[in-house]
Amino acid sequence: MQLQEKTMVADTLTGINGELIRFGEMIPQTENKELKQTLKQFRNACEQSQEELYQIARDKSYYVPAQKATQEEINHVKSLFTEKTL
Repeated sequence: MQLQEKTMVADTLTGINGELIRFGEMIPQTENKELKQTLKQFRNACEQSQEELYQIARDKSYYVPAQKATQEEINHVKSLFTEKTL
């Protein structure tokens, strides 16, 4: 069975997003400044790759973003974080 381009792009984006999560977990846990800087560089490269693949997916209509939130929805979410209870 041959993978389609859309599936390959989606799988790659999923993998990159997982790596970004792992870098986000590792960076604050290291005290070694050189290692921390290297991890940040890797994270930045992953973010760049993610952005490029995302743009390809958008251009080819492999990914259609959700509808933008209304101002009412935005205000509601903001209120959840500004009120004392969540």
